[in-house]
Amino acid sequence: MAGMSLSTGLISGMDTGSLITQLMQVEANPQTLLKNQLSSTQSKATAYRAVNTRFDALRAAAEAVQSSTTWTAATALSSSTAVTASAGTAATPGALTFSVDRIATTHSIISNQTWTATGTQTPADLAYGANTLDVTVGGVTTTLSLDTDANGTATLAEAAAAINAKSTLGLTATPMQVSPGVYRLSVTANKPGAAAASFDVGVAGTFKVAMQGDDAQLTVGTGPGKYPVTSATNTFTGLLGDTSLSVTGPAASVTVSVTSDPAAVTAKVKSLVDAANGLLSTISSYTDASSSAAALKGDTTLRRLADQVLSTVASAIGGTSTAVAGLELNKDGTLKFDADKFTAKLGSDAALVRKLFVGAPADNGADLVSGTADDNPAVTGLAATLKALALGATDTTTGTITLLATSSDTQAKDLQSRIDDWDTRLAMRKDTLTRQFTAMETALGTLQNQSSWLTSQIGSLPSWSASK
Repeated sequence: MAGMSLSTGLISGMDTGSLITQLMQVEANPQTLLKNQLSSTQSKATAYRAVNTRFDALRAAAEAVQSSTTWTAATALSSSTAVTASAGTAATPGALTFSVDRIATTHSIISNQTWTATGTQTPADLAYGANTLDVTVGGVTTTLSLDTDANGTATLAEAAAAINAKSTLGLTATPMQVSPGVYRLSVTANKPGAAAASFDVGVAGTFKVAMQGDDAQLTVGTGPGKYPVTSATNTFTGLLGDTSLSVTGPAASVTVSVTSDPAAVTAKVKSLVDAANGLLSTISSYTDASSSAAALKGDTTLRRLADQVLSTVASAIGGTSTAVAGLELNKDGTLKFDADKFTAKLGSDAALVRKLFVGAPADNGADLVSGTADDNPAVTGLAATLKALALGATDTTTGTITLLATSSDTQAKDLQSRIDDWDTRLAMRKDTLTRQFTAMETALGTLQNQSSWLTSQIGSLPSWSASK
């Protein structure tokens, strides 16, 4: 009788529905325990993955500090508002003095012919005067068909559209209103510079130059050896290593200086410290013995990893503490970074600071002879050590945290399977109880019917009087 339901016993008068519910709650206690275990296991898996994310952020920050471009970062400054300088990752310190003679211009021509509109006419109504047009670019002539709607008459708008549609020409045509109702056809190169100025439209002499296309030009130097440099655009490259110059107008005696950028190095090291502190904070919150919400309370693996991060910073690197460069431990088990102290030390002893954070290869010392007392062993920098620690925790197959998270996932999967089995078992048990109570009610009903029959039979018997 699967799917049957029973609420109140019609014969017994008992609340059999509530009774079955209470019995099922007792029967479901083992499954409830499994569900609690599943919730705890899933929370652990989530916590491990949160820690794993923090370790990966530490790895990325350590790699950024190790990058050679971090320690060669440079910034470019211009003495003129007419020149903007931008240093790339490979820029090297240096300076350049020059004048900006002219900026690049875009070649533009305009028709001698004018088209006059009457009433509400537009360039789409004005007859161009011919159905074809020759356009010469770089000595190559292209004949364009202007009557795009094939009605026998090409309009001024169609002439412009035909030029624009031929993208290989590298030109843009526009019907330009030069006075109320009066139009000329303007044609402009899509690129600036002298090379893009070699084009003409129509029969020679039918267009005139509105703007002569020319290259931008600098004159580098101020003495007898000064020399010109040109660019088809207003951007110059190659004058200083991996540095570009953008000009917006003429200027005299402009100096662009490229210098090292200690702020960029400081920012990368600060990011590394922030990533380490974020990791330590996350581990602390998940393992806090005094917190009832800590999913990984008492996890020795995480505490050991946190201790390794702290001991890495506390240990001398190549015989020198990172404290000389502004990095040390706080009493609360976090890292403290003094950016000003780091920047100052970077300025006074860049080689030492780089050795502390990046490391240094072994060398033969001042005498350059191998095997002598002044030989220097290889030094592993702070960033390399932290990166190795992070990789050991996050490796997708052998990482410590990865394996813990995977183990929790496996356990959760097993618990879910057992919970599902209990769903089937409890459904069968409920069905059995329902059948049993239904059978009891049926039996009671039968007995009640028999009792009523006997009562009626006894009542129908003749009564005998003692006087008779």
